[in-house]
Amino acid sequence: MSGPLRVKEAIVVEGRYDKSTLAGVVDTLILETSGFGVFKDGERLAFLRQVAARRGLIVLTDSDGAGFVIRNYLKGAIPKEQLKHAYVPDVYGKERRKKAPGKEGKLGVEGMTPDVLRTAILRAGATVLDGDAPDRPQGDLTPADLFALGLSGTPDAAQRRAALLRKLNLPEHMGAKALLAALNALYTPEELEQLLNK
Repeated sequence: MSGPLRVKEAIVVEGRYDKSTLAGVVDTLILETSGFGVFKDGERLAFLRQVAARRGLIVLTDSDGAGFVIRNYLKGAIPKEQLKHAYVPDVYGKERRKKAPGKEGKLGVEGMTPDVLRTAILRAGATVLDGDAPDRPQGDLTPADLFALGLSGTPDAAQRRAALLRKLNLPEHMGAKALLAALNALYTPEELEQLLNK
């Protein structure tokens, strides 16, 4: 298998172990629903909607009943033309970190091999960006840029970050690292500069 698959769409998974497994397979923004947490978290859902509208969203949940409940919730909450669906096969077993298999005895996203995940994402119709493709709307902001903008490492950084998060309709609890990923996913440096100048 070659290096990570560069895709235009962001991918949403259920939890952090899924996210870390997928991070070696794809080069794109990977977001979490925090399992059923997204049902009660209006900010998280608003952020997923914003990302979906901007660059498209691939839903990659586990193949068990809970995974389908989450998938169906997102289907109802985000316009269908902004969503693509990737499915992992039913494979019985348990993830290495768990003492016992899940309720239905199936492996989740975190238990899949890189090849299976890659195939699932390609089958979903992911927009693959090759080396010559124009990059997705992605800034190249670095932590140093956040510092220079007064959004991290300064005495009033937390307040400035909170004001920016409110202005951009992003979840209020985003730390500097999550904010950086969100800004890079949603805005070009020029767009961000214009926003900050307002």
